[in-house]
Amino acid sequence: MSGIDRARLLRMGVLGAGALALPPGAAAARKGFIQPHPRWRFVFVNHATTNPFFLPARYGAADAASLYGGEVEWTGSARSRVGEMLAAMNDAIRTAVDGIAVSIIDPRAFDASIVEARAAGIPVVSYNADGSGRSQRIAYIGQDLYQSGLRVGARIATLVGEGDVYVFIATPGQLNIQPRLDGIADAVRDSGNPVRLHVVPTGTSVNGERKKIEETYRAHRKLRGMFAVDGGSTLGLSQVMRKYKLHQKGVRAGGYDLLHGTLVAINRGDVDFTVDQQPYLQGFVPVQQLFLYRYSDELLVPANTNTGLKFVTRSNVLPYLTTNTRYEGSSNQWGYPVT
Repeated sequence: MSGIDRARLLRMGVLGAGALALPPGAAAARKGFIQPHPRWRFVFVNHATTNPFFLPARYGAADAASLYGGEVEWTGSARSRVGEMLAAMNDAIRTAVDGIAVSIIDPRAFDASIVEARAAGIPVVSYNADGSGRSQRIAYIGQDLYQSGLRVGARIATLVGEGDVYVFIATPGQLNIQPRLDGIADAVRDSGNPVRLHVVPTGTSVNGERKKIEETYRAHRKLRGMFAVDGGSTLGLSQVMRKYKLHQKGVRAGGYDLLHGTLVAINRGDVDFTVDQQPYLQGFVPVQQLFLYRYSDELLVPANTNTGLKFVTRSNVLPYLTTNTRYEGSSNQWGYPVT
């Protein structure tokens, strides 16, 4: 359509024949399609309620609730304790909420509660982590974790080329991060490059994560790369990279999520990349889909939604550091830790 003004054609279509084809009620729809409805209550069951990663997710959930006219409650566990999450989920079922979004970090532990919720007429979607994918949740909203690991692993193989690479993971086996590690390992192996991968658990304490990463470097000073599959470990390795000026020595580094210290390290040239999995969408989309499920009287069923993968590097990190926005959790409306 070279040489044709697409916007002009669109305007002509809307004002011309297209206007005649508008369905009954379209004029009223321009004023807003949402009619008076019950103020449905949706509950998020989270595995890391005080983790700054989920601040934009909470903004997203709150914004969707405000837009569609509903209520959102954020509950769960601060330290990935499945028992606490199940207690919160069962309480939501007992109080007959209108929808549940749960981060399924265990392959089986949530199955019975999901079945109970569905039997009570409560729709359940998963977000951020999807367990085994065999539960009766209706849909998953979040990053395709294994596929993201494959892409990160391919980048690692290219960046490093050869040698010893250490990958740090806060909680091995936990299903919001383990699939990333699995994808990294497969991609590095499939690259054919002589990269030797070593996995190091770091725990859930930010200070403990950094300490473990520093100990690893001091014990293996000839390593060629340090990477992480969770936000806390990524922040820790960025601090170690800067302390020992490792990037200048040829060590490559990267990880996940948008903690401020990680973004600063990328801007300084201490870390090669981090991955933005768009947590705002992981809050907004579950509320949107649960609302439409209720509003349409169950005709519109929640669908799997991949919130994507975006590599943040020195070439595109500046907006993350200079923009005050709810979408990445830098708005000053709320602080951290979240209470």
